[in-house]
Amino acid sequence: MRGFIALVLASVIGAAAVHAEETPKLIGTYGDWQAYTYNEAGTPICYAASAPKDTKPTNVRRGDIYVLVTYRPAQRIVDEVSVYAGYPYATDSKAKATIGNNTFILFTEEETAWATDIAQDKAVAAAMVKGLTMVVRGTSRRGTTTTDTYSLAGFSQAREAVRKACE
Repeated sequence: MRGFIALVLASVIGAAAVHAEETPKLIGTYGDWQAYTYNEAGTPICYAASAPKDTKPTNVRRGDIYVLVTYRPAQRIVDEVSVYAGYPYATDSKAKATIGNNTFILFTEEETAWATDIAQDKAVAAAMVKGLTMVVRGTSRRGTTTTDTYSLAGFSQAREAVRKACE
């Protein structure tokens, strides 16, 4: 898990460095989730992050795999869900996130999948609060279908910590 934290920090630090801002700071670890905060262009941004507990197939080489739920108060963005697959998704493909009995179709671009709009972001985050796991399925440009299973243990606490840190 420490390696995952370093990978997420490295990717976010790269984005923050473009704006010559501070590096992300760990707010806390909550079950299988971590909460972070940093400033971008003088405004706070906070996010909860987690890596999958299981990925399939196991014989496929991939980059960093993680999910972020971001809070950007200056832009009035709450619960922005983004999934990083560790590979470029197939062109014009969709990813599917399943939480309990709820299935959400996410649009993809390069290595990232997102909810289609603010309402869906809120619905995904609400399902994450109530769920035990989130299973994300996607297809790479090479045609490989992957399945990543995330634990939602600690998500509610990490989400609350993110909100408090960015108020």
